[in-house]
Formats: sequence, structure tokens, C-alpha cells
Amino acid sequence: MLHFIKGTLAGQFSGGVVIETGGLGYEVYVPDNSAMYLAKEGQQVQVYTAMIVREDDISIYGFADRESLQLFRKLMTVNGVGAKAALAILSALPMGELQKAIIFEDAAALTKANGIGKKIAQRIVLELKDKLDGAEAISGGLSTEAVTGAQVNEKGEAVHALVALGYSKGEAVEALAGIPEQELTVEEYIKRALKRLC
Repeated sequence: MLHFIKGTLAGQFSGGVVIETGGLGYEVYVPDNSAMYLAKEGQQVQVYTAMIVREDDISIYGFADRESLQLFRKLMTVNGVGAKAALAILSALPMGELQKAIIFEDAAALTKANGIGKKIAQRIVLELKDKLDGAEAISGGLSTEAVTGAQVNEKGEAVHALVALGYSKGEAVEALAGIPEQELTVEEYIKRALKRLC
């Protein structure tokens, strides 16, 4: 079982990235909104992984942080949700939004994901709403001192992206806390934070 892969970004393919380590190139499926797509070839990256073994296939799914990996695994405990569906959900909704949708029973938000219909979305809400920490979802995993207001989701996703690029969570939060509250996209927050970190 692989817990994480740390290595050099060797390339991208439809739905994921190739990470080279120890002379091997691992194909790792990542969410569409993953920070891995912002990294450059040759850059050091780390992903927390779930290895899914089927009769005719072995696939590796990678995430920027342990929290996203845990949420992926929780999604897969729901009847009718496999690895591809769980990844589609995490691709359609940033982690903070997904947690809020489940906790506040917003099944309609989950139907934004490819292949997730109303019945599956309702089942996800029903089975997971009591298994998620509401406070964590509200803050997106960040201290309210560092991030407040409408930008919680964007800054929360930016933190996850910076962690995937090799920065500590503390460094990422500190860099983002110094950026004035504005209506910025996740990518804009990441770019500004990277300037502060360099």
C-alpha cells in the first residue's frame, strides 16, 4: 500500500500526472482542480495516495493533503460511489464546498460532478453528513484568524495547492494571510502567495 509519493513531476496525461521517483514513473489520477496542474515539469511534488486494486486494473489516486485523501475514501464508502465517481466529485467541488454541501444537505451541489445524479447525491449526503466535522468544513481547515469572510474557500484551496507544491501548511497560511481580502480566484491567490514565498 502506498501512503504518499514524493518525486519529480515528469508530465501530465488526461486526468492526472506522472511522478518520477526511484527510476519509476507513477501515473497518478488527481482532481481536475489539483495544484499538480500548476506545477512545472521537473518540480518536486508530493501527493497522498489511494491505490485501488481491481481484477484487471491497479490505479493510483493522488491528493494534495491527507484531508482530501480521507474525504475521497469516505466518499467511496457510499454505496454506488467508486473511485472515479469520488474523483469526479472532488474535481467538481473544492474540498471546503463539498464538506459544506454534505453537512448542510445540499445534494443539488453534488450533482455538478460528472456522473452524479440526484439519487447518488442524496445518498452521499445521508451517509456522510454525520461523519464530517462541521467546524472543519466551515473554515476549510484554516484558522479563522488567518482567513475570514467569503474568501475562505478560495484561500483554503490555495493552501492545499501550496502544500502540494512542497510548502508547509504554516508557510502557506502565513503567505495567504498577508494578502488583502479581495475577490480573487484560487489561482490568483496561489500566484500572489508564491511571490511572497520566493
